[in-house]
Amino acid sequence: MLLLFETPAGYALFKVLKESKLQDVENLWKEFEDPEKASSIVKLKAFRPFDGTAEAVAAASDIIESNLGKELKKFLKKSIKDKEMSEQLAVADHKLGGLIKDKLGLNIATGEIASELFRGVRTQLDSLLTGLSDSNLKQMQLGLSHSLSRYKLKFSADKVDTMIVQAIGLLDELDKEINTYAMRVREWYGWHFPELVKIVNDNVQYAKLVVRVGMRTGFKSQDLSDILGDDAVEQSVKESAEISMGQEISENDLASIRSLAQEVVDLAAYRINLFEYLKNRMHAIAPNLTIMVGELVGARLIAHAGSLLNLAKHPASTIQILGAEKALFRALKTKHDTPKYGLIYHASLIGQAQPKHKGKISRVLAAKTALAIRVDAMGDETDTSMGEEARSKVEFRLRQLEGGHKTSLTGGMRGSSSGNGGPAKYDKKAALGEGEGDGYNEASDMVGVTTEVGSAEKKRKKKEKEKRKRESEGAGAEEGGMGASNGQALEIEEETPSKKKKKKSKTEASTGAEEEEEESPKKKKKKDKKKEK
Repeated sequence: MLLLFETPAGYALFKVLKESKLQDVENLWKEFEDPEKASSIVKLKAFRPFDGTAEAVAAASDIIESNLGKELKKFLKKSIKDKEMSEQLAVADHKLGGLIKDKLGLNIATGEIASELFRGVRTQLDSLLTGLSDSNLKQMQLGLSHSLSRYKLKFSADKVDTMIVQAIGLLDELDKEINTYAMRVREWYGWHFPELVKIVNDNVQYAKLVVRVGMRTGFKSQDLSDILGDDAVEQSVKESAEISMGQEISENDLASIRSLAQEVVDLAAYRINLFEYLKNRMHAIAPNLTIMVGELVGARLIAHAGSLLNLAKHPASTIQILGAEKALFRALKTKHDTPKYGLIYHASLIGQAQPKHKGKISRVLAAKTALAIRVDAMGDETDTSMGEEARSKVEFRLRQLEGGHKTSLTGGMRGSSSGNGGPAKYDKKAALGEGEGDGYNEASDMVGVTTEVGSAEKKRKKKEKEKRKRESEGAGAEEGGMGASNGQALEIEEETPSKKKKKKSKTEASTGAEEEEEESPKKKKKKDKKKEK
């Protein structure tokens, strides 16, 4: 019987010397208790070492997937002679054994006996394999296991998003520290030179001036053009230093202030280097996401989700409000409107939009950003064509909203008189259906999206019509009651009643009522005269 054993160093073929010992399967492990007994049971017949780690990974992946590789096939053909073709070949994987039987015509042995043999050979492998030490074999095992794990996960050292999470966290902390230290320097040095605070607004420039000059009396003799970059500001600083109202400080105080100012300068320089590092990592790990929202916003989204893969699992609606969880749950609890954006609000595309359009643009941007994240997380290539195309679509949508264009449900432009398909000038008359204009016949569309101006105009006209109708009905009811008393009915125009007509009708009704009151005593007198006669 022959035994095929796969090791991290290469393929090994063993020859079973005492097949009679295989009958007692339960006690077979005793034959491999020490190297002497093991060498009396099995003997190394052939060994084919791997050329490198890449070949070892390829061979291991073939065995895991139950594939018969070319190198293994050549090794078996070369090692097993024609007279040994009738012998059984013990194989650990029965699927691989089936392939060997089909391709090479060998008798394959699998089962309990083969399993016990493999277990025994594995325990005494370092003594059975001549020319390989135990330490070398362990190093090969470790290297192969790491390489195989990377192969399974399709791991790439350039795709480590942990660096982005740590870098953006450190960048935010640096901003806070620099701001805190700079405010302390301004307040501390302001006792000596208070006018400098109002002249120099930049914190880093302020700290550099403190480090270089020190006492305010030294500003007059120093060249500050490389720090300030403006001759007018430099002249203002020097003039203010001569007439400053600040108090005098000692050299010990100045040394402490200078050390803190130097810390601000060093932290600012380190922040610049850290931002460049973060920028390069974002372009390497998530290029499409970077194109859509920028380096800082993209890094904060990855850090908030935990990893790029976790971020890719989020839908677009979650990405849109990622970072605004407190506001979201507060709105849900109080049954108010939910937030329209979270971290994505700081993207440049949303910053370009008007306040009334920020919600729509954030929704469009989140949808395209979700696709870009999935391409970056799952895609094998680092092509940025998808991100560039998605950004152009968001920009086109932004131009549509800013220009007030009417869009169909298919996304095409309506009323575009230019032949290049770009945004056309907004025509208010065409939108309202008044006049000819460059627009289109809205009645010919089965489904259309009307503009905000048209809908607002229709609502206004409808409200005015209802108001006029209510007023006319109220006036008609009053005049009808008056006219019924004197037998006259006044006609009222329902379409466009004016205030003058209403006043006139009211006065006529009132005079009619007065005449009726005046006539009534005359009639009584006539009746009394008739009775007397």
